[in-house]
Amino acid sequence: MPTGTQSRRDFLRNGMAVTVLAASGQLLTAAEKATFPPSRVITKGPRHHWFGYYDKLQFDPTSRFVLSMEVPFEHRSPKADDIIKVGLVDLEENDRWTELDESRAWNWQQGCMLQWIPGAKSKILWNDRDGDRFVCRILDVESGNGRTISHPVYAVSPDGKSGVSPDFRRIADVRPGYGYTGLLDPYTDDLAPNETGIFHVDLETGKSKLIISLEQISQLGEIPNQQPGIKHYFNHLLFSPDGSRFIALHRWQYPNGSRLTRLITARPDGSDIRIVIPNGYASHFIWRDSTHILSQSKNLLGNSNWGDFLFEDKVGGGDVKEIGHGVLDPGGHLSYLPGNEWILNDTYPKGAERMQTPHLYHVKSGRRVDIGSFHLPKAYTGEWRVDTHPRFSPNSRYVCIDAPSGNDGRQLHLIDIKGML
Repeated sequence: MPTGTQSRRDFLRNGMAVTVLAASGQLLTAAEKATFPPSRVITKGPRHHWFGYYDKLQFDPTSRFVLSMEVPFEHRSPKADDIIKVGLVDLEENDRWTELDESRAWNWQQGCMLQWIPGAKSKILWNDRDGDRFVCRILDVESGNGRTISHPVYAVSPDGKSGVSPDFRRIADVRPGYGYTGLLDPYTDDLAPNETGIFHVDLETGKSKLIISLEQISQLGEIPNQQPGIKHYFNHLLFSPDGSRFIALHRWQYPNGSRLTRLITARPDGSDIRIVIPNGYASHFIWRDSTHILSQSKNLLGNSNWGDFLFEDKVGGGDVKEIGHGVLDPGGHLSYLPGNEWILNDTYPKGAERMQTPHLYHVKSGRRVDIGSFHLPKAYTGEWRVDTHPRFSPNSRYVCIDAPSGNDGRQLHLIDIKGML
């Protein structure tokens, strides 16, 4: 098993040599790169393609169709009149691209929240701007029938019947790259308004309701490093696997632009709010199951650095355990593959070559298996950087990532991990 002092060790599994790396950050040789699982670029220029965040359903239930967004430019912030296309790639028809529709509500990190609706065979949704409001479009890609919900959506319940959403106008005001342009925050001068926060959206009736306000959360529990002038907002929502609760990050921005974060959970109606990570340090997270959350934090269990910790869905996090110390990257985008034996993760650019490394972590043995290494040119920085945000297919055969591809800019890369699991 690799440790923090080991550099690399090869394992032979299912007839395939795979390179297992510790967190030493050493660069790979050409021979070592050849041990990565097969991969291919499934979109092409001259337009650029990407999907965005790691916790959305990019693959359809059959693992054949892959959702993507398409944009004609890079390296600048979106403007209100910038339109992106939404479409899908058919993996069984030579990666054929089919354009489906478009959006005027998007950002570089998470796109327009394009995703398959859980429990539906052929329905997708994404956010758009319609006049003076953000909305959600729902489309059946087989029949072509579509409709509009008069409120945007961030995360969708496992049964596909409802969603939850922050205020994207608020996010755009405090965190460019995660909100949408085109509409201003009407509460920009209010540090913790009572009129906005987290909304519940009924995807069947189209009705939406404010369930947790920013004023409410700002007065709940202790705010670490409380100071005058801090501005509150919500971001990053995700339902539990059984749909009984959802996670949200409660963030507050200081006048100097810095921020701290608490991780909270609540029922879909906004009741029974639990502050799971109260110390102000919470980042990427994923549900392991409906009672446990894997999240990045620091200043826990005697570890002052950032790490990956497993929390119980309880006030204060319950019995907290660190996962993969020194091996599993403490800054990547985490998800569990079906069965929870493997954690899928990635890294930010590392070393002079700015290499990003998606990897798998075997929970029981503590082994890390790198599944690729992707160069991120310096032009991709800040708001328009390209994080790989690895997403897995329902059949666990594929991992799809966003990464630049030569002169074609950001594109979708498909990694076949069938021989490794």
